[in-house]
Amino acid sequence: MTTIVGLIVVFAAVLGGYAMAGGPFDVLIQPNEIVVIAGAALGTVIISAPGGALKRILHALKKGFTGKPPMRPEYVELLKCLYSLFQVMRRDGVLALEQHVADPHKSSLFQKFPAVLKDHHAAEFLSDSLRQLVDGCSPEDLVLLFDADLETLHEEEHQPIGLIRTAGDALPGLGIVAAVLGIVITMAHLDGGPEEIGHHVAAALVGTFLGILLCYGVIGPIATAIEMVGNAQHRYLICIKDGVLAAARGNTPELAVEFARRSIFSDQRPSTKEMEEAFKALKAGG
Repeated sequence: MTTIVGLIVVFAAVLGGYAMAGGPFDVLIQPNEIVVIAGAALGTVIISAPGGALKRILHALKKGFTGKPPMRPEYVELLKCLYSLFQVMRRDGVLALEQHVADPHKSSLFQKFPAVLKDHHAAEFLSDSLRQLVDGCSPEDLVLLFDADLETLHEEEHQPIGLIRTAGDALPGLGIVAAVLGIVITMAHLDGGPEEIGHHVAAALVGTFLGILLCYGVIGPIATAIEMVGNAQHRYLICIKDGVLAAARGNTPELAVEFARRSIFSDQRPSTKEMEEAFKALKAGG
């Protein structure tokens, strides 16, 4: 939502300032320039995205517009879920988790925390990690598994961001290409009057304008938004990692959750008192 609001502000400021200067809007409507710039940009993306990279780009763009980073309520629910799991683990042993991690969506424990289940990747990350403990994985090996998973996820998320930024960086150059083509057309109409020549020159300059605006006002910020959402979701997984590893080392549920809590950025991190109250509510509710 914030991405859409930001784009509206960008275009409102640019076009509003243009209107205040008395600029004619009909000159900006140049479909041929848009075809050259947008078509060439799309072609560069297709060339640069072999295999499944193109699909990941589409998924990343969707995340840029609809992705929502985890906020304090989501973190509170995650910590409560971890606490409940670690309580079962400490009270009944690691093998007692098997019935919950086999299919989290059917687990009576996980169903108490819908926000955790809603994030399918995080729920799978958590259940897979606990499943390794059930299967006898040592904390040392679990660290390696976590690091491999997070590193792979990091590269997978940043690959489409890099491709989108590459396409965005190409837009000013493609705008110049469109402008040069416009000048070529202008040269073919030098026998026309000043008004006709001026119109063709203005149309050519629109190509440069569009290339720069789309690069720095649209594609670049969208790529940054995708990266910020991805980083926030990555931090959510690190919170899971730190909590599970602490529990695997034999720490109490309270201390294991504290390890997880400390990995949350300060502006989203629930306080110790807030978590104590949440744990009391969990115990009271059975």
